[in-house]
Amino acid sequence: MNDKVDTREQSPPQIVAPNVRRTSRVREGLPYPLGATWDGLGVNFAIFSANATKVELCLFDEDGEREIERIELPEYTDEVWHGYLPDARPGTTYGYRVHGPYEPTAGHRFNPNKLLLDPYAKQLIGDLKWNPALFGYTLGSPDADLSFDKRDSAPYMQKCRVVESAFTWARARRPQIPWERTIIYETHLRGFTMQHPAVPREFRGTFSGLMQHEVIEYIKNLGVTAVELLPIHAFVDDSYLVEKKLKNYWGYNSIGFFAPQPRYLATPFINEVKEMVSHLHDAGIEVILDVVYNHTAEGNELGPTLSFRGIDNASYYRLAPDPRYYINDTGTGNTVNLSHSRVLQMVTDSLRYWAQEVQIDGFRFDLATILGREPHGFEEDGRFLDACRQDPALSQVKLIAEPWDCGPGGYQVGRFSPGWAEWNDRYRDTVRAYWKGEEGKLPELAARLTASADIFNKRGRRPWASVNFVTAHDGFTLNDLVSYNEKHNEANGEDNKDGHDHNLSFNYGVEGPTDEPEIRSLRLRQIRNMLATLLFSQGTPMLLAGDEFARTQQGNNNAYCQDNEVSWIDWEGIDDDGVELLEFTRKLIQLRQNLPILRRMRFLSGIYNEELDVKDVTWLTPAGDEMTPENWEDPNARCISILLDGRAQPTGIRRRGTDVTLLMIMNAHNDVVKCTLPEVVGGEAWMCHIDTNQPDLDTPAEFGFGKVYTVTGHSLLLFQLKPAKQPKPEKRKSA
Repeated sequence: MNDKVDTREQSPPQIVAPNVRRTSRVREGLPYPLGATWDGLGVNFAIFSANATKVELCLFDEDGEREIERIELPEYTDEVWHGYLPDARPGTTYGYRVHGPYEPTAGHRFNPNKLLLDPYAKQLIGDLKWNPALFGYTLGSPDADLSFDKRDSAPYMQKCRVVESAFTWARARRPQIPWERTIIYETHLRGFTMQHPAVPREFRGTFSGLMQHEVIEYIKNLGVTAVELLPIHAFVDDSYLVEKKLKNYWGYNSIGFFAPQPRYLATPFINEVKEMVSHLHDAGIEVILDVVYNHTAEGNELGPTLSFRGIDNASYYRLAPDPRYYINDTGTGNTVNLSHSRVLQMVTDSLRYWAQEVQIDGFRFDLATILGREPHGFEEDGRFLDACRQDPALSQVKLIAEPWDCGPGGYQVGRFSPGWAEWNDRYRDTVRAYWKGEEGKLPELAARLTASADIFNKRGRRPWASVNFVTAHDGFTLNDLVSYNEKHNEANGEDNKDGHDHNLSFNYGVEGPTDEPEIRSLRLRQIRNMLATLLFSQGTPMLLAGDEFARTQQGNNNAYCQDNEVSWIDWEGIDDDGVELLEFTRKLIQLRQNLPILRRMRFLSGIYNEELDVKDVTWLTPAGDEMTPENWEDPNARCISILLDGRAQPTGIRRRGTDVTLLMIMNAHNDVVKCTLPEVVGGEAWMCHIDTNQPDLDTPAEFGFGKVYTVTGHSLLLFQLKPAKQPKPEKRKSA
């Protein structure tokens, strides 16, 4: 972490000395549960530290401005410091000061001058104010982090608050959407409602905003089954962003794994989160959280001391062979040490809290390879992955891995344990490259359209394990993907050097917005092509919020610090083209949900089943012939037909399927291609549901077998087989 703060000596505001009022009654308490737990009579405080010599509980006034008492926790059991305050109640504001050796060369960075957040705190209050006092060492010292800073950090720190967790859940139960029916909608809690006209201003950008009736109705009517929210755990705005008057908008800078981000609360009560979940569940929508357990906001050895570093640095973080330094598999300065049993417990306790107390339906794990990495490397059955799989609560929610990081052996797509789904970046890159018109993409495309069996079909995993996406929060929106050749991240203040350069994007003649009708028409068709590809592929589709009506970020492909109109969804700016695209997307989603063959539970193989006399999938040339090895190897081939036969065996039971049969034609050529519609047993014609060149096609048009269909350049079509009419049984003559 590059923390550029004023290194001049600053006198912190005066705080009242401890013990200005009578000393609170303190009892021994219990070493469990960890955190601050209200039991109806008092509050039990428990915090893990294996290497501390003393832990002080600091109590503050209601606003967290004035420290009113310090209480030494009286007991130490199994490396847990604990005590019980019968006078404490929900609303009590607190933090910790932890004593121990300050020996960075041995991995220890205790400094009781620094107020620390409870790792198990359920609510944080106040704002972090960047100041040299937040650092355990003296900024500007020639000894760097080997120096020791004696300034009190409390005036600049957020504080923890004891909460009352009781909540009356509505009658609605968890939706429990099966994986094969799941359609994920990735969005940002704040950006989704900041400009929504139906959301009261005081609720915009908060949990209360997302629970508004009009917002939920929009999501429900779109047809998606789950919202995946970018991080809502408490996080920190990096100091270098604050200096530039920017914020950490995405939130991948966690400092608390149990507390919601304070700025997302419209009320003083954390149960606002549960209320939001309850409303979404009532509409049949699941809630998935993007979680960051791989690193914290404390950065490397030059970062601030906010929580874990000052509680037990050597336990919470993976340290280098020289323990003064941190292993940095995350690219953010530090790596959480999930090989330590207590740290692993903290992460799984956090997940259980959100899954059970808040009734969250699933989690997407940022840089999840780190969570499966042991000191000697990544393991498919590492401690954390095994802990989730055997846990009676966590094994029942949706677990999604981002299966890469920047550490050694960091790319692990397809190697996570059974029960996990994974973001499939190879799907993203292949679909983008194919529709861009790159050569030789058909073999790879075929694999990606069929749930990437070459990657995921092992250990009994199912097609849903492949989370397919074309766009996500990190990168271009779908509109920008077809509008810009290059990224335009100047607003980030990093000279446009941040963000990906390999975007597989194309502007079709003009960089950015244009009024040129032909270019606009082609761009919109390409957006429809990629949306249709996504929703007609086997696996789990993930749609980026706003892509359904062509949202733009003005070419910014790394809007992590743009908490403004660049990232916020412009609801009132949706034009006629956006409205038409929205209706088209709804139609695609409805077709996916109505046609089970688009979301099969078994991987398609293309192998002929002699017993049933059918193939589950057949790949055809434009002439209607089955693809040969020569056809697959043709680098200029950019048009292909996919025949999904509904008679194929749908489960492990050997019996003929009863699904409809579909034919999908994809043409990435610039020019038209004449495609012959094949004859299929049991049918008499093809009904065209989708032609991305005719987005307003309402009534399916009928085409006979052998019909040569002129497929527009850059377009996708979906046909459904019309069953042959069965002869009416002859009436029996009466005697």
